[in-house]
Amino acid sequence: MDYPTLQGKLMMPEYGRNVQKMVEHALTIDDREERTRCVNTIINIMGNLFPYLRDVSDFKHKLWDHIAIMSDFKLDIDYPYEIVKKENLHQRPESIPYKHSKITYMHYGRNLEDMIDCVSEYPEGDTKNELIRLLANQMKKCFLTWNKEVVDDKKIFDDLRELSNGKLDVSSDIFKLMESRDVLQPKKNTGKTTQRKKN
Repeated sequence: MDYPTLQGKLMMPEYGRNVQKMVEHALTIDDREERTRCVNTIINIMGNLFPYLRDVSDFKHKLWDHIAIMSDFKLDIDYPYEIVKKENLHQRPESIPYKHSKITYMHYGRNLEDMIDCVSEYPEGDTKNELIRLLANQMKKCFLTWNKEVVDDKKIFDDLRELSNGKLDVSSDIFKLMESRDVLQPKKNTGKTTQRKKN
């Protein structure tokens, strides 16, 4: 009996032994056109194994990459796509540069601090005032999400002044923020649906 473990390692186990054997057979075909037709048939079979992925972007492209990998990049055919290079197959992606600067208040987060910096540079006017109001309300939401207690608007505006290095020096007298209870207990939809009476 020919045990699967004695038939060599599968390059891509998700396609199974039979597809791997088809690819190996394609490598033995001398005629280039015949070999290309054979590989196209294998691609169709591979696609039929995962029909739910047909709508995925670059699905066909990935199949051609996979067949190149299963052939150990030895298939001499005209690929319809630029396939992955063997030397790039196990190449690690570049590291994402993360900011290592300290976050002043963890409950506000870095994104909110970046937005405060951006709004600080806006020219004075209605647009800036509206952005400040939105920022302050978001800060209040963040504060209440983490602290679960009522917070005075003065505290929010003091934090806003601190995080903007004094550039956004506003007060609760000018900007009215949402109530703490509205953040902690969002209003439920109390609207009743009316049903038509049957005649």
